[in-house]
Formats: sequence, structure tokens, C-alpha cells
Amino acid sequence: MRRHELSEQEWKVVEPHTLGRLSRGRDNRLFVNAVLYRVRTGISWRDLPERFGPWNTVARRFRRWARAGVWEALFQAVQEPDYAWVLVDSTMVKAHKAAAGQKKVRPQPNG
Repeated sequence: MRRHELSEQEWKVVEPHTLGRLSRGRDNRLFVNAVLYRVRTGISWRDLPERFGPWNTVARRFRRWARAGVWEALFQAVQEPDYAWVLVDSTMVKAHKAAAGQKKVRPQPNG
């Protein structure tokens, strides 16, 4: 597995949502990896490595999937909350000012 590509576990989650009429292409996994590579590296379509096939073919297929709502459906289907990131700590909680305790009494200046 290369750096910007899906692992086996990730592909098992994504694969069922890539099947259908719009997926007649050579290899869905290669195509999804090409799109992820482009998104993760920020390159233009023309700079896509040759191992993903002709850049224009990948770009056209990406647009077809986008118009058909495949990407949106895929993202909705694979979203799963990661409860490890759900934290509540003191930097996120605002307490009522009365919770701070009694106001400190300042001594009056002698004058």
C-alpha cells in the first residue's frame, strides 16, 4: 500500500458503495485511489501519476460520479463518528460567572 491510498480495511468499507452503473471502468479501487491521491497532494489532474491511467479519463469519471451524486452518497455512507475525538474539557466549557466563587474583597486604600 502506498502513502495516499486506501488500506484493505478502508477499501472494504468503501467498495460496496462504488458498484453500479457508473462503475464500468477498469478498476474502482485504482480510480478511488487516484482521486484520493489528487485531493491529498493538491496536484492538478494533469500531474496525476501514470500508474492511475490517463489523467483525462480519471477527471471525466470523477465529474460523472460528482454529477450523479455518487461521492456525496459515499461520504454519507462511510461516515462513522470517532468517539476517541469527542472530548469535553475545561477549554470548551463556559461556566456561569457565579460558578467562579465569591468576589475577592480588595482592601480600601487608606487615604
